[in-house]
Amino acid sequence: MRIFIIAEIGINHNGDIEIAKKLIDVAKEAGCDAVKFQKRDINLVYSKEMLDSPRESPWGHTQREQKQGLEFGREEYDEIDRYCREKDILWSASAWETHSLEFLDRYDLKIAKVASAMMVSEEFLQAVAKRGKKTFMSTAMCTMEDIARAVSIFEKEHCPFELMHCVACYPLDPENANLKCIQTLRDTFQCPVGYSGHEMDGVISLAAVGMGATSIERHITLDRTMYGSDQKASLEPEELKVLCRNVRMLEKALGDGAKRMLDSENSVSKKLRAHLQCSY
Repeated sequence: MRIFIIAEIGINHNGDIEIAKKLIDVAKEAGCDAVKFQKRDINLVYSKEMLDSPRESPWGHTQREQKQGLEFGREEYDEIDRYCREKDILWSASAWETHSLEFLDRYDLKIAKVASAMMVSEEFLQAVAKRGKKTFMSTAMCTMEDIARAVSIFEKEHCPFELMHCVACYPLDPENANLKCIQTLRDTFQCPVGYSGHEMDGVISLAAVGMGATSIERHITLDRTMYGSDQKASLEPEELKVLCRNVRMLEKALGDGAKRMLDSENSVSKKLRAHLQCSY
């Protein structure tokens, strides 16, 4: 089984399309299957009071200026769509409200993503499910009841989906990873379960593959010291390459679970069991 690897660019492009394209290159060169962005209408997601509150950033002195500086519009997403087709890599974006979901409809996206924050909005989940695209749903900050409700909506719409075990800590402390939840989700909902991680290295993600994760999503960055709240919990280019290489190796190492003697073991068996005078 091939693990689906998603490079989460998110807002680590810092509002610069050239940085976004460099991150797409990083994901492609590392061997990822897709890149993902985040799309939101800040006037719908945040209150006016919050947006007008002070915040120092490269774009100005308010929350509004900071958040608007991180948002891409039609021109940038047109270029992302063109560039990803040129590089032959899938892309998607997690919408934070239905207006952004409708914005993304203009592109022929093959996959969708529901961010953990949106897992408690039935209206939004129904809107995503009605589109019928293979959807990855992160489960951070969710109860089992929240997840069951989301699963029911997607099953009712016959929309293919995959849950992703996730913990909303940036960066994630390993003791909070709770990877056994991958098995819990798989057993409870009888569906594929991936892992969306925010730790600072690749070890936990590899362990998730060993636990049966069918997809891996990790934030990526050109440099963790860059401006941005997600940069510290992201993988740098070389780290992403190592992760992808090791995931592909583990795919082969996990095998199919059937116990068998390999042809290459026969000569070893004859040598090590010769004193037993057994016939095999």
